[in-house]
Amino acid sequence: MSKAPTKIGLISDTHGLLREEALTALRGSELIVHAGDVGDPGILPQLRKIAPVVAVRGNVDTEAWARRELPETAVAQAGDVSIYVLHDVHTLDLDPVAAGFQIVVSGHSHKYLRSEKDGVLYINPGSAGPRRFTLPITVARLDLGTTPWKLDFVDLEKL
Repeated sequence: MSKAPTKIGLISDTHGLLREEALTALRGSELIVHAGDVGDPGILPQLRKIAPVVAVRGNVDTEAWARRELPETAVAQAGDVSIYVLHDVHTLDLDPVAAGFQIVVSGHSHKYLRSEKDGVLYINPGSAGPRRFTLPITVARLDLGTTPWKLDFVDLEKL
């Protein structure tokens, strides 16, 4: 039996652009979560070269491949930790606590964010794709092997 992943790479809003810096930042991940707006079907196989990928569909993922391959929501399991994945946290239509989720990962806003509510960790890794306004270009690395969990946002322009 393989061990549960503890090093989780988080990425969102690639919008068809997978930067080499993002791949570098995600290396070492045991699981990668893409929170939507993938934008190009070639991105997911590149991420899968690093680790298994759980990905959801975002609002720009309207083409047939995305409707076929990407669910609107997904669950990533990392040992005892259940992660709920969706693109826009404002469309969250369940109570994560009641549903047994410890983490909710979303994208959409292009702004990286860490917050907690009712013991649930909410993470938006920010946008790793084309620059939007003056927002930083980021991914996140989550380490579930430490207590408390360690979350680092990686500014891809500073790598």
